[in-house]
Amino acid sequence: MKKIFSIFLIILITAVGQAQKNKQNLIIGTYTNKCESKGIYVYDFDSNTGSFNFKNATENVINPSYLTVSKNNNFIYSVNENGAESTVSSFGYNSSNGKLNLINKQSSKGADPCYIINDDKNVIVANYSGGNISVFGKNPDGSISEAKQVVQHFDKGINTKRQEGPHVHMVHFSPDKKFVLSNDLGNDKVYSYQYNPNSSTAILKIKDSVSVKSGSGPRHLTFSNDGKYVYLLQELDGSLTVFSYSNGILKKMEETTILAKGFKGTFSSADIHISPDGKFLYATNRGEANTISIFKILKNGKLESKGQTSTLGKGPRNFAIDPSGNFLLVANQYTNDIVIFKRNKNTGAIADTGKRIMLCSPVCLVFTKN
Repeated sequence: MKKIFSIFLIILITAVGQAQKNKQNLIIGTYTNKCESKGIYVYDFDSNTGSFNFKNATENVINPSYLTVSKNNNFIYSVNENGAESTVSSFGYNSSNGKLNLINKQSSKGADPCYIINDDKNVIVANYSGGNISVFGKNPDGSISEAKQVVQHFDKGINTKRQEGPHVHMVHFSPDKKFVLSNDLGNDKVYSYQYNPNSSTAILKIKDSVSVKSGSGPRHLTFSNDGKYVYLLQELDGSLTVFSYSNGILKKMEETTILAKGFKGTFSSADIHISPDGKFLYATNRGEANTISIFKILKNGKLESKGQTSTLGKGPRNFAIDPSGNFLLVANQYTNDIVIFKRNKNTGAIADTGKRIMLCSPVCLVFTKN
């Protein structure tokens, strides 16, 4: 009898452990000025079934549209996109219960921050309307210092409505963390900065910049899993450019589009990510398109289009693929929902699961360990 009980106990413990292994925390950043939102939400997500459960949320946090999680999973840093009053916030994060506690905030030193990254030493922010990059030091308690460096961009583009000045739209570490790449929608350039994390004032030092097609508006980029290629999504003309990458230098290889053949409506490219296995690339498109484009990544780094799929909502912003690669989640800003798609790992195709997370104006999706 004792032997049977022991076997049962081992099976139960194994089953519980496996169930926990399939669980991730899904952290969601939102806009809070268009509808009722508390700011940042934390959900429990099951990568086997695509099911989810609410865990926790902040209170009265203004427009935490983009966020980033510390490597040790103890802190979350978010932008507070609020025009000239914009700030950057630090939160203590309990991954077990999803609770966030505000530690401190600092001026973003530029209007409308729209992207944020961090490592052990610094938090780096892209300020869209300010046209600059701000670097904040990290303190042992998780708080952030005042900005240690502000890098201002200049120039403008040919689109007089959207490119009247510089608009920094993203900052992104290179895989080896030796460089930070930055897209500027306003002047059609991608900058490469040498990253000196321990410097007190010159954390970012310009290495190179590359100009893209005039009026294209570079928005987001991502690296191939092996770090040899960079894929750049342009917001204003739907272009998707492939670059070879080495030691901070980008060299253009080819250019394609995320637009469906013959599409004539309005559009606005949004986000770009690669599947965990490195085989497929996805990119969202807003406006009247409201699609996600799928590409197979070839051995030479170039792309083969696999078509477009509706995001089943309006205004798809950020999207995320769960760490298992089983599911792809799209944040539809204007229909106030997050659509959960099942991924076919062999073909890259996605299919609606029917599951929805209903939230006010979701923007940013980040998976972390629970």
